[in-house]
Amino acid sequence: MKKFLVFAAVFSLVSGMSQATAAGDAAAGKAASATCAGCHGPDGNSVNPEWPKLAGQGVPYLVKQLHNFKDGERKNATMAPMAMGLSDQDMENLAAYFSDQTMSQGAADKSLVELGEKIYRGGNAASGVAACIGCHGPTGAGNPAAKFPRLAGQHAKYVENQLHAFKSGERNNDAGKMMRNIAGKMTDKEIQAVASYVQGLH
Repeated sequence: MKKFLVFAAVFSLVSGMSQATAAGDAAAGKAASATCAGCHGPDGNSVNPEWPKLAGQGVPYLVKQLHNFKDGERKNATMAPMAMGLSDQDMENLAAYFSDQTMSQGAADKSLVELGEKIYRGGNAASGVAACIGCHGPTGAGNPAAKFPRLAGQHAKYVENQLHAFKSGERNNDAGKMMRNIAGKMTDKEIQAVASYVQGLH
């Protein structure tokens, strides 16, 4: 019985330590984010529309993307070497910092709003395009627990590029081919419209 209690105490201590290590430290993440600032901005709001805003993004999604860049599941010539030197804890810390920031708002192209909203909220039944709202929510906040990213306020150009990458299969780190199946049925005009729409969503 004594041996069991000692084992239980040690297991509890080790388990607690691993949980503490896994939790992200936003302050440490801020210190480490200096290398990210050149592209993504000091607060995670990138200026270049080709590069994603990280501010306000869910921790699980950010950590997954960093792991995917590191292991080659998501390919990007710039991000691969950046992620290569990161430990699991570094990733958690960076994600904790960026998720605490506020994503800046964008604006949609008024000429694309009607089609963009139609696709985002209702999809396209004729072609089998599912509504974005189902995974990304009515306000585009995403679903952090499911690793579905926040889209509201994200650069239209970045979203458009990613949808095209999913459509071509160039990007394939989506669970169950979910995004590849959806983007593969979208027209170029629908992709452009929904990307513009989410940029102005808030």
